[in-house]
Amino acid sequence: MFNIQQSYDQAAKHDALIIGLFEKKQLTNTAQEVDGFLDGQITTLKKNKKISTKRGKVTPLYTLQKIECDVIYIVGLGKEEELDAEGLREVFAAAGKKAGSDRSKNIAIDLDSFRSEAAELEDLAVLAGESLALSTYQVADYKEKTNEVDVSIEEVTFYAVSGTEGLVEAADCGFAYGKGANRARKLINIPGNLLTPTELAKEAKELADQHGFEYDVLEKEDMEKLGMGALLAVAKGSDEPPKMIVLKYQAKETWDDVLGFVGKGLTFDSGGISIKPRENMHQMKMDMGGAAAVLGAMDIIGEMKPDVNVLAVIPSSENMLNGSALKPGDVIRAMDGKTIEVRNTDAEGRLILADGVAYAKQLGATNLVDVATLTGAVLIALGDCTTGAVTNNESFMEEVLEASVETGEWIWRLPSYKPYRDMLKTSDVADLNNAPGRLAGSITAGLFIGEFAGDTPWVHLDIAGTAWNSKPNNLCPLGGTGVMARTLAQLAMNREEIE
Repeated sequence: MFNIQQSYDQAAKHDALIIGLFEKKQLTNTAQEVDGFLDGQITTLKKNKKISTKRGKVTPLYTLQKIECDVIYIVGLGKEEELDAEGLREVFAAAGKKAGSDRSKNIAIDLDSFRSEAAELEDLAVLAGESLALSTYQVADYKEKTNEVDVSIEEVTFYAVSGTEGLVEAADCGFAYGKGANRARKLINIPGNLLTPTELAKEAKELADQHGFEYDVLEKEDMEKLGMGALLAVAKGSDEPPKMIVLKYQAKETWDDVLGFVGKGLTFDSGGISIKPRENMHQMKMDMGGAAAVLGAMDIIGEMKPDVNVLAVIPSSENMLNGSALKPGDVIRAMDGKTIEVRNTDAEGRLILADGVAYAKQLGATNLVDVATLTGAVLIALGDCTTGAVTNNESFMEEVLEASVETGEWIWRLPSYKPYRDMLKTSDVADLNNAPGRLAGSITAGLFIGEFAGDTPWVHLDIAGTAWNSKPNNLCPLGGTGVMARTLAQLAMNREEIE
């Protein structure tokens, strides 16, 4: 898909050419060559301020067949000293979305024109590949007639005068990360009647077959034998059978030092007996965003093949209400033997994750990250742009934070002091209370899961605020974001370097 050229050929056939333009910087060699073929139009328009250098502003320039390229997109980059990795994602996405919407299949990028002190060519290639994948993702609809435009880009040529070694591999890496996030987005956006726990298990099996992962799924009978009373209790209110989905990626000879991902796979959440308000309940198809992130990460890992062992565990069910449904006041027993008083049936994610985390430990996970759309409280605390985190191990938390910085997916660590943990012990009839109150709701929810991680280094990621995008932008349309798929994959890649 990606290839490199050092100089521009007037006869090179591209549907579109993308050139970045800083506020105060001369045209690159490639841009000058193209400008010459166009009789100096770029220089003239730039001089007359007909081309905007405002960051993310795309100005189309039609070539009128003077070169074998239909259109040139001049992308404003703003001030060079202010353009960071996040800004580069945005400008590449702006150009990619424009090229995709114009149905450009074969595009070229003057990579030198995006170069600055903050980003070398290899970084630019990674960001370009990732952003092109993310910006051209489209949410599937189910209309009888659709005006959906195919925005897939099939070939990308980078123009760079020097330093081109490794650029194709870098771009492939970025594109793999973007595709993994898009896989997570696709799953989140599927309606709940079409993505049941059974269908989610099929999606995981398809992923396993694609990359050669070991695959297993526990059925209800298996869960009963293992004593997974928390997951089974949540599933009681639904006609859909629960699933415990397992993927194993083993890159080492022995199954030790295993990085474990546990994703909440609640394919629809009504709240159960503690039913949710009707407003926006339709969006609760996204309550399996944690599972989607884990599967997206495994897709990336399958492509990149790091030299680490990775385990993915997805407890999956629906949270519905019928005559058998879990009730407030019920006492249930989790897989590890702890008893739980259910004060709120809408605090079900932590219940299924309790068994998921315990099972991941049983399968050999030595480090654990759970990902879940867990609490509305995290939106109050951090809004919709930052994921909340709770941990029992500071050094492992730093690894996760480092990975999140590299992928531009923001995480904020929440405190886990003893008074918060004590709030979980406020039941008179059970070991744990699943919903001790509104105070510190995101913290106590995370720490509840931590009770089942024990001494295993563990990080909880609450993506309730970041899993769904209600403000479409160039990097992500309305709907699922696929957040944390890239961060989890990057964590695995970084652990390969540590080892």
